[in-house]
Amino acid sequence: MKTTFGRRTRVLAATTATAGLVLVAGCSSGDDGGSGTKTAAGGVELVKAGQLTTCTHLPYPPFQSEIDGKVQGFDVSLVDLVADDLGVKQAILDTPFENFKTGAFLNSGECDLAAAGMTITAERKKNVDFSDPYFEATQAVLVDKKSGITSFADLKGKKVGAQAQTTGEDYAKSKGLDPVSFESSDAVLNGLRTGQVQAVVIDYPVVQGWLKDKANADAFLLAEQINTGEQYGFTVRKGNTKLLAAINKALSEAKADGTYKKLYEKWIGPYDESAASPSPAA
Repeated sequence: MKTTFGRRTRVLAATTATAGLVLVAGCSSGDDGGSGTKTAAGGVELVKAGQLTTCTHLPYPPFQSEIDGKVQGFDVSLVDLVADDLGVKQAILDTPFENFKTGAFLNSGECDLAAAGMTITAERKKNVDFSDPYFEATQAVLVDKKSGITSFADLKGKKVGAQAQTTGEDYAKSKGLDPVSFESSDAVLNGLRTGQVQAVVIDYPVVQGWLKDKANADAFLLAEQINTGEQYGFTVRKGNTKLLAAINKALSEAKADGTYKKLYEKWIGPYDESAASPSPAA
């Protein structure tokens, strides 16, 4: 995943988000975010009445990004299922990714959960509780077709880009590369387009999304996929067992009734069954 420093925090309604506006979905005005109770179905305590507040970091398509003035994506759609079960609406808070590592916005009561195409790691588990994995991810090497690069092994001595504080950046560094760090996935792609780098290492689903665009498909080539054993999970404040149970229940039901498959095909591409059935979080 990614990070942006010094970014202005903003709240975006998942279904009606417009950049720069503060929108609160599913609740009336008031200091507590609404006049009703902050307890949702199943006894889940929410930080604001009437809404499930999600911390994310934009953009990170196909998991979350603004499309036609709305925040949409695979993560957004899955969390909407949780919100529906709780009888509330989802609202999205765009934050620096560094806060996800520490759980700062969860611990301060600004968000109920975090959803940002986030890899489950032992380090992050020290600060937050993860849901069951909802996505099995691999890394991809995307290159300029003129670069002559055909595999990860060819990256030595080349200008390589990666998104800051992501698995792709960590993997490249672990193999002795010194990647150029970009603050967002959009910046990574722009770096490749403008020749700042000849190749990038980033999550494969992101590359899948890029290559749907004909201009990208004409200019760039998927050189290799790398299985790093990476799994994504949603996070909640440590000890928030009721919300965690609600998230896991929604994920399990979506996989069982075909909803997960439909959302996967809508946002990511051809359905990969292995992505829907990773082992539960330890």
